[in-house]
Amino acid sequence: MAEKQGVILVNLGTPSEATPAGVRAFLQEFLMDPRVVGIPRLLWWPLLNGIVLPLRCKRVAHAYQQIWLEQGSPLLVYSQQQQTALQALSGDSVIVELAMTYGQPSLQDAWLRLKARGVTQVLLLPLYPQYSSTTTACVSDAWQRVMAHEHHIPTYSLIGTHYQSSGYIKALADSIRRTGFSSELDDFLLFSFHGIPEQYADRGDPYPRQCKETAEQVAQELGLSASQWQLSFQSRFGKQKWLQPYTDTLLRQLPGNGKKRLYVVCPAFSVDCLETLEEIAEEGKETYLHAGGEFFRYVPALNADPGYMETLAAFIRQWQCAIQY
Repeated sequence: MAEKQGVILVNLGTPSEATPAGVRAFLQEFLMDPRVVGIPRLLWWPLLNGIVLPLRCKRVAHAYQQIWLEQGSPLLVYSQQQQTALQALSGDSVIVELAMTYGQPSLQDAWLRLKARGVTQVLLLPLYPQYSSTTTACVSDAWQRVMAHEHHIPTYSLIGTHYQSSGYIKALADSIRRTGFSSELDDFLLFSFHGIPEQYADRGDPYPRQCKETAEQVAQELGLSASQWQLSFQSRFGKQKWLQPYTDTLLRQLPGNGKKRLYVVCPAFSVDCLETLEEIAEEGKETYLHAGGEFFRYVPALNADPGYMETLAAFIRQWQCAIQY
């Protein structure tokens, strides 16, 4: 009898509702992951619950309210669209599920749905093009926790990165072109990646190198010179040093350096979310224009872009072929 195969798309997660209570439940789970915040648990727990969450939840909930869709959180809605697209491309040969590392739908529930349908071979496909211990490794950790309760562990594989895929690079370049960016004009392109603490990179996290390679390959695909683009890192948290240069700092500096027409793309995000729609498309735009910029455009995440979905579908087909032998 042929083995049944399942794919679990995994994104980071999102609050279930745009309220302080919803944000608190999500952030408490997310920020207690030792891979995300490396402070010892005994020190971090009282800080998180006594200071960080009380101060942040109301403000973060307000930010979510600015971008919340009728169907719910953008990250969840667009991830579901990816799931639907990949299921259509894969046909009946595989069952595609969606899970979040934190919050709902949970990785455990996704596995239980596959298990109930007799799936014995699983592909974990984190929706992070670049690997980081703060994202992709957390998916692996969460999967191991789910498997700790299983007596019959399925055969499984994990795709750790796809930043080097030519299909991903081309999809990014095409999405930038569609927004009107032209290398023939005075347009300047900023690649804004989610940041991580510098100490994580010092310990061997390959994320900064992979971000740099992503930006370089997209710039090459677009035919850009070194003076037409730059890389930066956003969304830092706390007082420790994070990867630099910081996106918000650059947004204040670029107009003074003669970069008056700006396009910003966020290649670390496979779907639009708070960090792109609110932090960049709204706050970032305001910062840049206030500093003297004349034109600002955010390049939407790939979401369910057909070229990107075909790239991910190709990974699924390659995995299916590999496990047949």
